[in-house]
Amino acid sequence: MPRPKKKRKVNNPPKMHGFKPFGIAFCDAEHILMQYEEYEAVKLVVYDNLPQDEAANNMAVSRPTLTRIYNSALQKIAQAFVEGRPILIKGGHFEFDNDWYKCKRCFKLISGAKNHLKCDGCPAYEMDELMNLNE
Repeated sequence: MPRPKKKRKVNNPPKMHGFKPFGIAFCDAEHILMQYEEYEAVKLVVYDNLPQDEAANNMAVSRPTLTRIYNSALQKIAQAFVEGRPILIKGGHFEFDNDWYKCKRCFKLISGAKNHLKCDGCPAYEMDELMNLNE
């Protein structure tokens, strides 16, 4: 029996649900699914310019595991770029440091329900307008 997988630590959820190529209708192309931990690995290694051992430490995984996650993400990004396919970011085996919510009306990210303030563009101010991203 294999050892159970540890949840990967993701600091912040992405601001968007994914990307779509310019000039191709979203419904015309089969999407590529990128998991939250793959997004986090690319963000830490490429965007934040961290060495892989430090990025692995941030995600609470070993360096070889981070390399596998990172290489998988790069493969998906390359495939989407070359084939003109959209990328959706969702799912995976992860956990956030904090409770994260997204407003269903304006899509604003909120760290913790207690930090929820009325959004400028939202007519209502209720907890049911928040989508829990930790589930």
